Amino acid sequence: MKGWLRTLLLLETFVFVIQQQVNEGRGENEISQQLSNEDRRQNPPQTDTLRDEASTDSQQYCHLSFPDIHAALRELTATITEQKANIRALETRLRDAEKTAEQQAVILEELNKKNDDREIAFSAALMESGSGDVGPFPTDITLTYRNVFTNIGNAYNPITGIFTAPLKGAYMFSFSVYGHGNPLTPSTVSIVKNEQRVVVAHGHQDQYAVNSSKGVVLVLEVGDVVYVRLWSGSKINDNEDNHITFSGYLLFPLR
Repeated sequence: MKGWLRTLLLLETFVFVIQQQVNEGRGENEISQQLSNEDRRQNPPQTDTLRDEASTDSQQYCHLSFPDIHAALRELTATITEQKANIRALETRLRDAEKTAEQQAVILEELNKKNDDREIAFSAALMESGSGDVGPFPTDITLTYRNVFTNIGNAYNPITGIFTAPLKGAYMFSFSVYGHGNPLTPSTVSIVKNEQRVVVAHGHQDQYAVNSSKGVVLVLEVGDVVYVRLWSGSKINDNEDNHITFSGYLLFPLR
């Protein structure tokens, strides 16, 4: 932008100098004309031929000394006008670019706020302290994982054991089961979405420890619920080692 302004100043200065030279040239031409008239009065030409030759020489002198400066000035004026228009256009583009940058900054800030809302993750173990068996029960029960390690977004409720989707998206869930071997009692749990059984983790043997773990990706709408249920007639066991866990997090939101 500064380069354009310098160019305009130089062109305007040049036009001013040329105009001054034109004015000075006109003054010299008038003086020369007056001297020529005075000379003719004092020394009248002897023949028409001499008069014609003098007139021709004067025209050639004027032609050689004063080219079409007015045309050049008109071209320079047109160039300056064009450059001024270009500078105004550049200033407009610069203002538009600044407005666009401000709008993009606002959009970026809004996206960052939305990303904060999309941070959803939780992980919890079955028992807060101690150890012991859970089950068997005559009906299926929802397990409540009380020992919460992480609950970003507070979408998991440790009182009910239920995760509620705060926004539509794809979520990853994992869960595990652990128990003592018993020929009559298996260790079976399932992950449930809106009362619908989705994936089952099962372990059963006569003795020693049994364990199983599963994972699943679910597409959830806002308000969908996910939880883990212990099957009727099943028994699990946990202790301070936190064998039985339930975890989940948002992979990405969906429209």
